[in-house]
Formats: sequence, C-alpha cells, structure tokens
Amino acid sequence: MKLSGKKRLDKKSKKILFASLLGSTIEFFDFFLYGTVAALVFNKLYFPNDDPFVSLLLAYASFGITFFIRPLGGLVFSHLGDKFGRKNTLVLSLLLMGVSTVCIGLLPTYSMIGLWAPILLVFFRLVQGIGLGGEWGGAILLAVESAPKERRGFFGSFPAMGIPLGMLLGTFSISLMSLLPESQFLSWGWRVPFVLSAVLVVIGIWIRRGIEETSAFKEEKEKGNVVKIPLFETIRYHWKAVLISLGAKCVEVGPFYLFSTFFISYATETQGFPRTTALNVITVATIVTAICMPFMGMLSDKIGRKRVFLIGTIGITLFAFPYFYLFSLQSTPWLYFISIVGLGILWPPIAATIGTMFTEMFSTNVGYTGITLGYQTGSALFGGTAPMIATILMGTYNNSWVPLASFLVFLCIASLISVLFVRNSQSKSIPLSENRKINEKDSENQISG
Repeated sequence: MKLSGKKRLDKKSKKILFASLLGSTIEFFDFFLYGTVAALVFNKLYFPNDDPFVSLLLAYASFGITFFIRPLGGLVFSHLGDKFGRKNTLVLSLLLMGVSTVCIGLLPTYSMIGLWAPILLVFFRLVQGIGLGGEWGGAILLAVESAPKERRGFFGSFPAMGIPLGMLLGTFSISLMSLLPESQFLSWGWRVPFVLSAVLVVIGIWIRRGIEETSAFKEEKEKGNVVKIPLFETIRYHWKAVLISLGAKCVEVGPFYLFSTFFISYATETQGFPRTTALNVITVATIVTAICMPFMGMLSDKIGRKRVFLIGTIGITLFAFPYFYLFSLQSTPWLYFISIVGLGILWPPIAATIGTMFTEMFSTNVGYTGITLGYQTGSALFGGTAPMIATILMGTYNNSWVPLASFLVFLCIASLISVLFVRNSQSKSIPLSENRKINEKDSENQISG
C-alpha cells in the first residue's frame, strides 16, 4: 500500500518501525522457542518421569512460571523507561533475553548433571521472563509515541507483529531441526536455534542503539513531568485503566497459547498428528497472522481500537466450540483450517490493537509502567497458566474437548466485559495528553466520591 503526501513515512519513522518490529520479533523468538521445545524435548531430557502426563505438565510449568516473573521484570524496566527513556531500556531487555536463551541451548541434560539440569533450566527461563517483561511495553511506546496521531494504530501493530513473526521463526527453526533423526534431534538438533539466536540479538541491539528517544518522552522530560515513582502515580490516577487492561488481556494471551503452545502437544499426543504436521500448521497460521496485523492496525485508525478489538473477541467466542470439534475429527485439512481461522484471522484484531489501546489509556510520564503493569500481570494470570489448565482439564475429563472450548469461551467473556468499559474517546486518534486529563479527572472523581 503506497502512501503519498503527509501520510508517506519518512526515513526516521521507517527506522523506528523496523527497530520496534525487529527487537520484538527477536525477543519473542527466544521466548517462544522454549514453548515449542517444551512439549517435544524438555519433558524428556529435563523432566523425566515414568508418567508422560507428569513430564509434560512439569515442562509446561517451567514454561508458565516465567509469566509470573514477567510483572517483576516489567516493573523494573518500566520504572527505568519512564524515568530515563525507552531506548536504553529496550537495549538492556534484549541483551538479557539473548544471554539467557544461549545458556539454555548450552545447558547439560538431566542425565548429565542430575537435578541441576531442571533447576538451571528454570533459572534461565526466569531470566527470559524478566527480559520480556520490559520488552513489550517499551516496544509499543517506541512505535506509538513516534507515530502521527492519525496512524497510531498502524504503528502500534508493528511490535505486535513481532509476536507471530517470533513464533514463526521459532517454529520454523524447530521444524527444520526435526527433519533430523529423532536421536540427533534430541541430542543436539534442538540446541542449534537457541545458540544461533545470539546473532539476531547482536543485530537487534545494534539497530536499537541507533534510534532516537521518542519525541513524546523528550517533551515530558523537558516540561519536568518525569515522576519519581511512576508506579505510585499509575495506581493513583490510572487504577481503573490497569483493571481494564488486566481483564482485556484474557482474550489476547489465553487463546494465543492455546492456539500455539498447547496446540502442539494436543495435536501430537492426544489427536495423533505427526510432529512435523503440527509444526507446519502453526507455521502457516502464523504467516497469516503476521500479514493481517498491520491491516488490523490501519482499520483501528479508521473505526477505533475498541471496535476492532471487540470484533476479534466475539469472533473467537463464537469459534471456540467449532475449533475443538473440528480438531477432534483428526483431519489434516481441518487442522489447517481451524488454525488459520483462529490464530491467523480472529486473533490479529485483538493483538494488533491492544497495545495502542493500552497506550491511549495512560499518560506519557507513566505510560511504560501503566501498560506494562496490566499487560504483564494479565500474561501471568491468563497466559502461562492456559496450557497447564488445558492439560489438567484433559486429564480430569478423559481428554474431552468440551471443557477446553468452555475455558476458551470464559476467557473471551471476561475480556468482553472489561473492554466495554474502555472510553470510546480513548480508542480514536486524539492526543495522548487529552487521555491523561480524562483518566486523571475520572480517577479523582471516583476517589473523592
């Protein structure tokens, strides 16, 4: 799509979009690489158990525990980001993620060092969580605060595009390595993507160090609006927005991990699909997801973030039972269909708009803290636990898919109710400073009332 006149992106804007997209892609590649391998390798090499169900549950627990450390990492990085700027904070988060990912790729197995293997694996996974906790909020702000007000939705969709692209790289790399004989894949093949991620991290850090600080943050700093403790300011003036963002995260993060991480083990272990088929399906679906992201961002600039978000939420709600029913038919064409529709088409309206919508709910001087607090806490409660809850539901109800679909609907309804409280004015292209006045006025009235 070509742009002309004032709408054409200048060199600086293109560089910022590329930096936010690349950094986000690398971080989520490192993060999702673990989730992909958890159900294929870690349950065998790091959490061995006579019961395969217990091994898988432990592997998912090591995947999910990271989500509970992400809010802590988010608070640390968001405090730095709101006080000292977005740019350097993002460089540090990327470095932390990269080092921990390479260490996982070099980690000896349980058969080599015994109990230290799962302990160190969980430790490095927690370090990944701290790094990712500071990534998302900063990447969104980097894009949105640098965008023209009429194009914030489009700019905000680029960091979100890093989620499917990161998963795409992770899934593709494991799919490529899985072509090796099983013994070689388990011995060394799975390690290759983890170790080679160091190259991507170095490139990402180099690019991020070359961009400028966002104009919105520099303006706040020049005005003397930088607060001493952004967390206190957020809780005082934006507590309602934090609660709304917490509820909105249900449908963004829960279904995503059901459609991706849980999908792999459910397809291979329960439904009997080959590993390569499951990975190829996710690869195709995430390509569709990445393509849809910027178009959903542009649509939100036209009709508002709230409307686009609700379209996706209602769509997943209606598709939840058909998704798992068609899954149970054990047909490869249907497997591609449900993944492309669920992950590729219905999820992007949510993921592409949630970052910009959150940004417009908080003032610039606490923007990093505000959107990170709701986003990462929601990820901890509804993201990392989703595969574990789904696995427990299967074990409790004899592999029935009905509880899984019901759980998915529950997540959607929780977000639907939360987002209904988002002010329409906050999901359109109005100055961020105006949203600050609206939020602060509302909060003061509610506190005094």
